[in-house]
Amino acid sequence: MGSMEEWVRKWLEDQRHEGKTCLEIKMRGSKYYVYHSTNRYDKEIKKGRKVSKYLGKLDKEKGFIPKGQNKRAVVGPRNITEYGNSMLLHEMMKDIKPLLKEGFPDHWEEICALAMVRVSGNVPLKRAKDAWEKLYNADDINPSLNPKNLSNVLRDVGVNRAGQNVLFKKLADMSKQLVYDLSSMFSRSMSISQAEKGYNKDKIQVPQINLALLCSADTGLPTMIRSLPGSVKDIKTLYYSINELDICGKILVLDRGFFSEGTIKFLGGKDNSYVLPAKRNSRYYDTRIHLNGYFSYHGRLIRCGKRKCSDFYLYLFEDQDLRLEEPKARCTGNWMSAR
Repeated sequence: MGSMEEWVRKWLEDQRHEGKTCLEIKMRGSKYYVYHSTNRYDKEIKKGRKVSKYLGKLDKEKGFIPKGQNKRAVVGPRNITEYGNSMLLHEMMKDIKPLLKEGFPDHWEEICALAMVRVSGNVPLKRAKDAWEKLYNADDINPSLNPKNLSNVLRDVGVNRAGQNVLFKKLADMSKQLVYDLSSMFSRSMSISQAEKGYNKDKIQVPQINLALLCSADTGLPTMIRSLPGSVKDIKTLYYSINELDICGKILVLDRGFFSEGTIKFLGGKDNSYVLPAKRNSRYYDTRIHLNGYFSYHGRLIRCGKRKCSDFYLYLFEDQDLRLEEPKARCTGNWMSAR
């Protein structure tokens, strides 16, 4: 005790004033250790024996440090992560992350992580966590990537139409010309409520899910994808998608499959322009239009003309090369069928 420093002696006196007894300080080298020491009677040797219990150590700056509190954490081996690929993916995602945070505040980290790991291939949910841990975490996010949680995330995102529209609306606002089309995905799963029998170009009579896609003609990037019941007709999918997304002031480009008087009336009531090819048996071909203009397309001369009709314009195009090829194709087809 004689060689004990003053700050150690003062700490011990303060402990005794607080009523803590049986404390003993032991010095080893330049460090001080605190013990609880008592005397107990030993029947074998028939006299008292000192019993000490280690409590912790003393530090001039930190004071008393209890036993076990200052243990160093065991650090495992550091993983080697992909830095270049990760930084590229994070850079590509930086503009869309604020939209994901707004539309899906509870799941945006999982959406970002799953999107980045699936860029390179079809990574199953059970391997998403391993794939993510190989990438450098530039934004220091902490997604929960166990398969069960990811299944819940995908279900919640799929039914959150309001969150989806936050993202789709912003992507659509970045473009002037939007192309709308429809595709189908077949499934015999009994757990998918949207899988219903409906019309498809392949004439396959199995349950299907309709996928409506809106793509920017300016950037070539998709701006909306929507799943719809397979029994919904092509034209009705257009009504649902446009009403829900509300793309005012845009030019909507459609294919011939959406042509109908109902479509013309529906689009005429919207605050946007549209381009819609007429079917070959349409009555609008009877409208007289003078072909007084021309332009070049794929090295061919195309004659054209237009005429105001009600509240829209009719455009007529004539491709002489294609006009000559069509009869040849029909004759070749008949000949092949005859054989």
